[in-house]
Amino acid sequence: MKFFKQLYINPLFFYLVIGITILFGISFGFLPLFAISKMLLLILFIVFCLDIILLFSKKTGITAQRITPEKLSNGDKNPIGIIIKNNYSFLIKTKLIDEIPIQFQIRNFEINRTIKSFQTLEYTYTIKPNTRGEYRFGNLNIYTATALGLVSKRYSFDGDALVKVYPSFMQLRKYDLIAFSNRLTDYGMKKIRRIGHTMEFEQIKEYVLGDDLRTINWNATAKKNNLMVNQFQDEKSQNVYMLIDKGRTMKMPFNEMSLLDYAVNASLVLSNVIIKKHDKAGMLAFSKTINNRVTADRKGLQMQYITENLYNIDNAYYESDYSKLYAEVKTNIKHRSLLILYTNFETLDGLNRQLPYLKAIAKNHLLVVVFFQNTELHQITKNKASTLQEIYDKTIAEKFIFEKKLIANELKKYGIHSVLTQPENLTIDTINKYLEIKARGIL
Repeated sequence: MKFFKQLYINPLFFYLVIGITILFGISFGFLPLFAISKMLLLILFIVFCLDIILLFSKKTGITAQRITPEKLSNGDKNPIGIIIKNNYSFLIKTKLIDEIPIQFQIRNFEINRTIKSFQTLEYTYTIKPNTRGEYRFGNLNIYTATALGLVSKRYSFDGDALVKVYPSFMQLRKYDLIAFSNRLTDYGMKKIRRIGHTMEFEQIKEYVLGDDLRTINWNATAKKNNLMVNQFQDEKSQNVYMLIDKGRTMKMPFNEMSLLDYAVNASLVLSNVIIKKHDKAGMLAFSKTINNRVTADRKGLQMQYITENLYNIDNAYYESDYSKLYAEVKTNIKHRSLLILYTNFETLDGLNRQLPYLKAIAKNHLLVVVFFQNTELHQITKNKASTLQEIYDKTIAEKFIFEKKLIANELKKYGIHSVLTQPENLTIDTINKYLEIKARGIL
């Protein structure tokens, strides 16, 4: 029974049978062809049996293995390795069909290779996941044929392998290398000159020889009638929280990946930069409820906690409750912190519904609202309109683009910083905003 499960008759065999059958048909009118047809049929039968004997002479004619990483990086091309060893004493042709996880919806994955006798072949292909979660590989199926090519023997390996897709740790490694290099501008990151002191004010004291004259406090000097200077202490680590809206507005797709996943990837990279800059990174996700809380810290395992919580963020299909976000911030984030809110507002009305809560949060914290440009609308405005419908579409697109700018201006009016960015530039733009705030010392 196992023999028939492994045996696969190739199309070449059927083509030859059809050809011989046609010869038999023609032989009714031309008798000499009948003997030739019988001889060809006999040869085909002998070669067919020989092909089966060659393939099934060894129980394990080939061995193969799929090499998958411990975890996959979301939104990036991940390499999957394949190793095939030919244990036959002759050349074989292989057709590899890997049962790729169902999330990719790939139905025609096939790799054809020729392997010499006793040779080991290694090669890789890449997959690009677009959502976090568990991805399950099925069997690694390899159809093996001799040079004759009449039949194939099916081998199956590495069935049911489970791999988790995490937020983009490949981006994290990339920016970990460049964020502190001298080539920041090559990757879109800005070099920002730091303004003022890298110290926090501590007290006013009398001037002594050697004190920096630039620190003289002239108001205190006038009152005391003696030179007084400001004394500073080393700047303390500041708290930075990523607030991730996981409501329905963040379900919008861009290049097959949701805005939520872009925000998750950017949060992972930014958290690493924050900790490397000696600040404390924390996070939470919200919709109808508050989830995935990580208190701001910079201890050794902080990045691991943040990574696991980012991995576990699920999209919610409700409108997010900003009143609960405000209550959470007021209750659990006591010290003044930098809050980076990843969300999306499409209209000014949508912002105005949440603006009272944003203004309340901004009273005690430095709030940065990160929201997204609709790049498809930008493309519509660039296209030349030639019909009435295209003119109408272009006008509406320009209206929505202008409304995004109005949203940014409205936030600025209340002292709320904003980042209006394209999804693919989200990581760079948020890092630049953090570095700008850090350099200006406005936290």
